[in-house]
Amino acid sequence: MTLSGLKTNMTDSSVTSAFKAYDVRGIYPVEINESLAFSIGQAYANLFKPKNVVVGRDVRISSESLSKALIEGLISCSVDVIDIGLCGTEQVYFAVPFLNAQGGIMITASHNPKDYNGMKFVCEGSIPISGDSGLIEMKRMITEGRLKSSGLKGCISYLNIDTNYIRHLLSFFDTSTLKNMRLLVNAGNGMAGKIVDLLEPNLPFEFIKINHEPDGNFPKGVPNPLLLENRDETSKALINSSSNIAIAWDGDFDRCFFFDEKGRFIEGYYIVGLLAGELIKNKGQKIIIDTRLIWNTQDIVTKLGGIIIVSKTGHAFIKERMRQENALYGGEMSGHHYFRDFFYCDSGMIPWLLITNIMSKYQKSLSQLIDEMVNNYPCSGEINVKANNHEKILNTLKNYYQKDSLCIDYIDGLSMEFKDWRFNMRSSNTEALFRLNIESRANQRLIEEKVKEIMFVINSIQLSNESINNLC
Repeated sequence: MTLSGLKTNMTDSSVTSAFKAYDVRGIYPVEINESLAFSIGQAYANLFKPKNVVVGRDVRISSESLSKALIEGLISCSVDVIDIGLCGTEQVYFAVPFLNAQGGIMITASHNPKDYNGMKFVCEGSIPISGDSGLIEMKRMITEGRLKSSGLKGCISYLNIDTNYIRHLLSFFDTSTLKNMRLLVNAGNGMAGKIVDLLEPNLPFEFIKINHEPDGNFPKGVPNPLLLENRDETSKALINSSSNIAIAWDGDFDRCFFFDEKGRFIEGYYIVGLLAGELIKNKGQKIIIDTRLIWNTQDIVTKLGGIIIVSKTGHAFIKERMRQENALYGGEMSGHHYFRDFFYCDSGMIPWLLITNIMSKYQKSLSQLIDEMVNNYPCSGEINVKANNHEKILNTLKNYYQKDSLCIDYIDGLSMEFKDWRFNMRSSNTEALFRLNIESRANQRLIEEKVKEIMFVINSIQLSNESINNLC
């Protein structure tokens, strides 16, 4: 069934809800469906006017039909489509510059539940497209009916890029230096398992695989290793198999997460520090980090003669700053790792390949590589806070702590630095939440005290607001 000439039958509010700050994402088929996908294809073509576009999709049940509709929308506007089929998001990031394509679209809802789907967009060179760089205008074009097709249809070609992609991943280190290890890998029934299988013949590792086969029903639940309830299975399987390390991914594997040989989940903050320290080879090389937790990576990088640049959180901001600075590496505590030699994009495969290389090089376990960082710079982990009146809360926190603060910045939300501790409080880019992160200098008890203190201030504000509302 062709979708040519189909007009979106979605309401303006449905389209609005699907368009987010960095991507399109919503519940299928209520907020995102084939009709909207077709219109998105036309809007992308009309706005960016690419000659050709790479399209990939994840394993979600609705991804194939959404991909077909999106492609129909693109080719109706004379755009040639390179369909790379089932893949992870970073394979689209790789394919666009590798194939000299002028754009790329990935059908995925990443770590969301199975009834969600969505799209991520890049233009030439895999430069991300966000609200400020095109998504808002695409939404307007759809809701206002400003979509035009062309009399000449584009062509569809089908291409497997796996061999070239795997070759590029392996170029980040010398495989001959790797030691024999046992790795527990949890793909969460997403797309990572396929890539592990392709890498396996090139590596001296024994892989213990759980939830390995792609399955859009996600029988083990939401493919999000950051959820506390999803960590236990990986940790227990690692210990039972006596593996040296465990790696887990989200659904489209643009993020990866680590467990040490003891089954302990390692905060992404320390992985950023480990990778930054290993990648810096020359003085003056630049590393981009997000504002949430900074002291550990700052300490490591500056001691090696590198330059730390603190950016607003979010892949669009990190990638833009990396290009501006020609930065070697960028890292977020949320599990996103960006590499200059990967077209300034994030990869969920390169980090674990580098970590196992570091373990081999120094003949140390992951806990031995990480423990000193954890002890020197303990952190709270990200605390999600449901709160109204975000501006009032930030102002109250600033006034409460200002007298003792050594440094205040507003790069992303509110960051305040003191002699022995630091916090960042910011609004989420994707959810109606505050996100709180606290770090200290070798004082875990101080972190626990400050978490209670800040939460007391926030709760006091909210109780005060509720009292005022009740009086009204």
